[in-house]
Amino acid sequence: MAAEKKKYNIVFIGHVDHGKSTLVGRLMYDSGNVPETVMQKLKKEAEERGKGTFSLAYFMDNLKEERERGVTIDVNYKQLETPKKKITVIDAPGHQDFIKNMIKGTSQADVAVLVVASKEGVMPQTKEHAFIAQVMGIKQIIVAVNKMDEVNYEQAKYNQVADDAKKLLVSTGFKAENIITIPLSAWIGDNVVKKYDKMAWYNGKTLIELLDEMDPPTLPTGKPLRLPIEDVYNIKGIGLVPVGRIETGVLKPGDKVIVEPSHKVGEVKTVEAHHTSIPQAEPGDNIGFSVRGWTKEDIGKGDVVGLESNPPTVAVEFTAQIIVLNHPTAMAVGYTPVFHMHTAQASCTITELVKKLDPKTGATLQENPQFLKTGDAAIVKVKPLKPVAMESYKDYPQLGRFAIRDMGRTVAAGIVVSVVPRGNVKEAAPKK
Repeated sequence: MAAEKKKYNIVFIGHVDHGKSTLVGRLMYDSGNVPETVMQKLKKEAEERGKGTFSLAYFMDNLKEERERGVTIDVNYKQLETPKKKITVIDAPGHQDFIKNMIKGTSQADVAVLVVASKEGVMPQTKEHAFIAQVMGIKQIIVAVNKMDEVNYEQAKYNQVADDAKKLLVSTGFKAENIITIPLSAWIGDNVVKKYDKMAWYNGKTLIELLDEMDPPTLPTGKPLRLPIEDVYNIKGIGLVPVGRIETGVLKPGDKVIVEPSHKVGEVKTVEAHHTSIPQAEPGDNIGFSVRGWTKEDIGKGDVVGLESNPPTVAVEFTAQIIVLNHPTAMAVGYTPVFHMHTAQASCTITELVKKLDPKTGATLQENPQFLKTGDAAIVKVKPLKPVAMESYKDYPQLGRFAIRDMGRTVAAGIVVSVVPRGNVKEAAPKK
């Protein structure tokens, strides 16, 4: 019997117009994961809109507005099979206006492909996406130097862009040995699934070969269930179907589950992955599940599901370690930006600047500073404006990381050091 294929999630990120959606479309099409009839239909639609070169991107850009504007707005998911892996491909938006969706997509991934156009090289959005990928816990990253056809497949140009991207990633905290670079042309198809003779100087693997050989992190099945909710659908004949990615633990029909912060208990009726019923869902699985006993008031995007015997933690306050990445003025007590963690977005007030740290060593530089500016690292106390489900980074890294957004930019990032949990509600089961 053939060994079961390993599963992992990969997100495609990078500056707007650097060709992410076209690359994903090419990868899916050339690997036989897009039927020819579908491709011809997309080609026709793209030509009718006067955007002939967008036909591959249309495979991932499903929204009417995405096709009209030629940009990815929401996060899109597709299933890719390679000889050894089952990969969920996440196409995240590059445009500045939709960065919160990019954060959501990246928070669900194990590996990232950072797409950089060979002509333009590293751009502001490339830098922001690199920071976010690192904050959201991505360890392995492939730099796809795209549009090599636009620079006549010059090796020197590839070397320069690959080197710049590598330096950027190392400066944000990636380890050099976990960064792979590859030259390709998504539009032509060179080095995506097939090799042509235009880049004979590159003797490495194609993108699909690199994806097939990825060794994603071991998934935490032994921990209690934590399932951040990405969306909730009401499906005729089935009822309420929450969807999300399991970060830890397992979920199966018959399980008694609890959703936080509403603290409502329900019973799982069915579990589905990629429109197929499955007997059990594990970490890394993107699933939809139906539950007996919940209404749409009980559960929404950003909530977290766990087993009734071990409810997710709800924070009324938390202590965090942050680094200020890019703030135009300064952060002080009373500052209330939006924190993006797992699939949740929550306005939170910084109530205390506990101490400023040396970003390199973690040593205390100053107790109770008056303010924090770009480049500063610190321990701070934070109060969400309304209860939010989260965990400490040491217990559940996937639910203990966040990016802080304000004024249309990512101003800071950090991890949850400890949580002051909401007092046990009467019907809460004790935590194990």
